Amino acid sequence: MEIRWLQAFVAVAEELHFGRAAQRLQMAQSPLSQTVRKLEKDLEVTLFERNTRSVALTAGGHAFLPHAYHILESAETARQAVRASAGGVYGNIKIGFTGVLNHLSLPPLTRALRQRYPDVELTLVGRIMTRDAVAQLESGALDLAFVGLPVQSSAVATRLIRREPFGVVLPVDHPLADREEVELRELADEGFVTTPLSAGSSLQEVAMRACVDAGFRPRVVQEITDPYMILLLVSSGVGIALMTSGIAPIAPPGTVFVPLAGEPVYMLHGLGWSAKRVSPALKAALEVAEEILPTPIET
Repeated sequence: MEIRWLQAFVAVAEELHFGRAAQRLQMAQSPLSQTVRKLEKDLEVTLFERNTRSVALTAGGHAFLPHAYHILESAETARQAVRASAGGVYGNIKIGFTGVLNHLSLPPLTRALRQRYPDVELTLVGRIMTRDAVAQLESGALDLAFVGLPVQSSAVATRLIRREPFGVVLPVDHPLADREEVELRELADEGFVTTPLSAGSSLQEVAMRACVDAGFRPRVVQEITDPYMILLLVSSGVGIALMTSGIAPIAPPGTVFVPLAGEPVYMLHGLGWSAKRVSPALKAALEVAEEILPTPIET
């Protein structure tokens, strides 16, 4: 059994498509298929069900996948240890983020990491809501992720990096658009644009809880996963949206951000990682993050 056989197997298992897996590995499809067959012959087990339309893991393939991950991870750990002994920091860090909500945090962190640790490869995975981020941190699919706090997982360590008050994003021609601040209960009859409930967004959970505390349940007129698309739908007059103050500078034309009056409702932005999987590269990234994205002092 060779490492490249396992790499081929994992690529096909994740893509469930030999063509895409071949592109990902930068090789032709025929040699990839031959490599997978060599692994199957070595294991004496069929790993994939193949036909002209689809590729699926067999029961044996599902059973073998976590072991393949473990072997590849061990090989990478060994490689990093050897390199680290020479005084450098090497490795790969997969970072999950939501999108526009992280525009104040993700760029400075990745910029600093690339400048200080050029041999650490960063893989950025977008549109990852908090619930999925936690699951992927637990499984090892992600090393680091931007999450909403608190998270309900004893396996995931977190640190607060930003505290942002909520406001409302309105179309510029909305009757409340010229106000300096808006009471949340004034929005009770409005139509809201939100992420789907099933998306596992901390932003949505905090916003919906605040509405209930203000005495009403929001009337949702449109659901969409991408937070920036929510802003664009507001600019189109589809509805309004509760967002945090960090998006105010990048709100699209046709919208206005108005702070909420009264006791602030905060979104707590954090970084999450698995305390059981802290590689030298991740340890270095966490140290940089503490400098670039310090925990805010509560006032």
